[in-house]
Amino acid sequence: MGINLWRLAVGCGTALLAGLVSPTSAADNGVPLGGGAGITLNGNPCTLNTIGNDRSGDLVGFTTDLCGGPGAEVTAQGAEERGALGTVTAANAYFHYAVIKFDRAKVIPVGNYDGFAINGIGPDPAPGQSACKQGSATGKDCKSIRPFLDSRPDRPTARMQASWQPSDYGGPVTADELLVGMIYNGFFVASADAFSGPEIRVIYINAILADANARGGPGAGFTPIPA
Repeated sequence: MGINLWRLAVGCGTALLAGLVSPTSAADNGVPLGGGAGITLNGNPCTLNTIGNDRSGDLVGFTTDLCGGPGAEVTAQGAEERGALGTVTAANAYFHYAVIKFDRAKVIPVGNYDGFAINGIGPDPAPGQSACKQGSATGKDCKSIRPFLDSRPDRPTARMQASWQPSDYGGPVTADELLVGMIYNGFFVASADAFSGPEIRVIYINAILADANARGGPGAGFTPIPA
């Protein structure tokens, strides 16, 4: 009886020890990614707009199609040695977006990346409303949203007087910590009688998500990871 009890104790202890020293799950060793994170698509440095789940249960993110189209492999800036973390599975040039399907075993999705929080999807901002952008190259700027002549009823766009570099493309724009847009382009404006300086172009996220939902493929039914 004593020997059996001893064997039972040893067996339980071994099981407990195995639980304590069992290999950490791949997700725990994953690369943290969220809106504003620097990513690279087939060698093109860009910025992740947002990350979350679509209606199929896939872990997906959005960026601009200027960074890469379907089939482009996605790595994290500063963690290229980890290899591809995902692949672009859909894109739309009219709405300027690309959908990335991430490998859950390699990525830790976060709603607050480097202090830039995204707590859901917001309504399209009104002209003059304050908004904040985050780019992997130039960081955070908060300015007012202004109408843009390229805006169309089905594809509303805006502009912001904010710093930018090409690798900021795809970056998120928020209002009250709710995602409202994506950086898809930028210019340096020079005018003698108006604002002179860097300016970004923004497409509203609701137009992007509406198109993804209408197509019913990757990214449809998207919900961002909350901060």
